Amino acid sequence: MSDRRNAPGTGAAPPAPGTRTGAPALPQEALEIAAGYAFTGSALDLGALLWDGTCLPDAQIRVPLTMLNRHGLVAGATGTGKTKTLQLIAEQLSAQGVPVFLADVKGDLSGIAAPGQPNDKVRSRAAEVHQPWQGTGFPAEFLALGGIGHGVPVRATITSFGPVLLSKVLQLNQTQEQSLGLIFHYADTKGLELIDLKDLRAVVAFLTSDEGKAELKNIGGLSTATAGVILRSLTAFEAEGMGDFFGEPDFDTAELLRTAPDGRGMVSVLELAAVQDRPRLFSTFLMWLLADLFHDLPEVGDADRPKLVFFFDEAHLLFDDASKAFLDAITRTVRLIRSKGVGVFFVTQTPKDVPAEVLGQLGNRVQHALRAFTPDDQKALRATVKTFPDSPYDLEELLTGLGTGEAVVTVLSEKGAPTPVAATRLRAPESLMGPLEAEALDRAVTESALYERYAQAVDRESAYEKLQEPRPGKGPDEITGERRPGKGPDEMVDEGERGREAPRGKAGKDEDRSVVEQVVGSGMFKSLARSVGTQIGREITRSLFGTARRRR
Repeated sequence: MSDRRNAPGTGAAPPAPGTRTGAPALPQEALEIAAGYAFTGSALDLGALLWDGTCLPDAQIRVPLTMLNRHGLVAGATGTGKTKTLQLIAEQLSAQGVPVFLADVKGDLSGIAAPGQPNDKVRSRAAEVHQPWQGTGFPAEFLALGGIGHGVPVRATITSFGPVLLSKVLQLNQTQEQSLGLIFHYADTKGLELIDLKDLRAVVAFLTSDEGKAELKNIGGLSTATAGVILRSLTAFEAEGMGDFFGEPDFDTAELLRTAPDGRGMVSVLELAAVQDRPRLFSTFLMWLLADLFHDLPEVGDADRPKLVFFFDEAHLLFDDASKAFLDAITRTVRLIRSKGVGVFFVTQTPKDVPAEVLGQLGNRVQHALRAFTPDDQKALRATVKTFPDSPYDLEELLTGLGTGEAVVTVLSEKGAPTPVAATRLRAPESLMGPLEAEALDRAVTESALYERYAQAVDRESAYEKLQEPRPGKGPDEITGERRPGKGPDEMVDEGERGREAPRGKAGKDEDRSVVEQVVGSGMFKSLARSVGTQIGREITRSLFGTARRRR
C-alpha cells in the first residue's frame, strides 16, 4: 500500500472505471469499498470515496434511509466539520420527509432555514464530489430552553422531568437521588403537583418541618439530614436563575414529529448558545426529550424510514459524572427507542466519550480528523481505530491527516451488516452555513404556530399553593388537597356555568367549533389535560429516568 493512500488527496477527481473510454481501472480494494455502498433503496448521499490521495466522484458513499433508526456517531476534533456534517444529513432527511431534531450548542445551525450562498469553496467541493448543489432552505422551528435565547420556550414540569434526571442536574449523590425519588413518590400519592421548582421546594420544606415530620417517617428511608441537603440544593439551583426551565405549558415532544405542508420533515433547532455555560442542565434536558418520546411513541418495528432522527450534540456532557442508574437508563433508552422509529446520533470529539454499552449500539459512524499532539490524544486515537472494522487503510495515519470536511465512514447496509471503511470527501450543505440574522430568527419564532401555545408561562395552583394554606386540625390528606370520597368529575365544573347552554343555529355551532379548536390547541389546555388525572384519580406512571405521564 502506498503512503499516499493513507491521507486524503486534493487533486482533480478521475472517472470511475467504465464511465469513460480509457478510464484507468481502480484497485480491487477500492472497488470493493465502492460496492459496499451501492444500495438499491432510498439513501442519503454523504460524499465521494478518497483513495490513494484522490477523490473518486463516481464512487458515492451513502447511508440507507432504513438504517437511520439504528443510531450513529459523528465525532472529530474541534474545527474538523462536525457541524456541517449534521447540517448535511439533516437537510437530506428533511427532503425525504423525515423530521429532525438538532441541538444547536454554538448557535450556528439556524441557517438551515435559509438557502446557502454559493462561493468558490462550495463550487469546488460540489465539482469534486459530483454534487448538483443548489442553495435551499428547509422548514424549521426554533426552540430555546425556558425561552432563554431566540426560540419558542421549551419547559418541563418537575413531575414529568422525574427524580433521576433532576438528581443529575442538582449533582446529587446516589443516596440523595434515591431519597429524591421517595419525595416524588410522596408527592405523586398525595396529589401534590410538582409543576415548577417552588413546588418541589415547598414539599421538601413541608417534610422537614415540625408539621411534616410524621409524613417523613411514613415514606421510609429518608432522613431529615438528606432532605435538608436536597432542599439546600434546590434553593441554590433556583437562586442561579434555573427556575425558567421548569413550569407550564410543558413542551409536548410530539411537536418534534411534524412535517411541513410540502411533505418535507420539520427541522426543530434547539438553541443552546445562551445556556452553554450550564452544560449539565441542557444535556439532561435533551435526555428528557428522548425519554418523553420513548414513553409516548408506539412500537413500529422495521419501517422504511425513521419517524425522527435526533442529533445529541456535545454528548460527552451527558455522561460526565453520571450515576449508574442514569447510565443504565440511557443505555436502555438508546437500545429500545429504535423500535419506536427514532434514530439517535451522538456528536462528540472521540468515541471514548461515549460509554461502551452505548457505543456498541451506534452502527452508523462518521469520524472526522483527530489530533495526536499529546499522549492522551494518541491514546484516544488508538482507541478510536479499534472501534472500526478491519480496513485496507492505515487508520491511525489517515485520521490525523484528514482535512476539514473529510471523514472516515462506515454505516449499516440494508441487510444490517457494517459497510467497508471508506475515507470520504463530504458534500457541502445546501442551506446557509452559519446563523440566521437575529431579526430574521426572531420573526421566524413569533410567526411559528408553536409560539402561541408555549410563549406565555402559566402558574396555576399546585403543590406550593396547597401547602401555603394548611388549616389547623386538618390531616395530611386535607392539607394536600385530596379529593373527598363520593365526588365525581362534575365537582370541577363551576356551578355558575351550569344550565347556561342555549339553542344555537348552524352558524353558532361553527363558531363554537372554531373556539374549541383554539382552546384545545393552546398550551394551557394541554397542561390542564395532563393534570386531569390528579383531579379524578391519581395514578402516575414513571418510566425510564423516573419521567412521568398520568394515565388518562
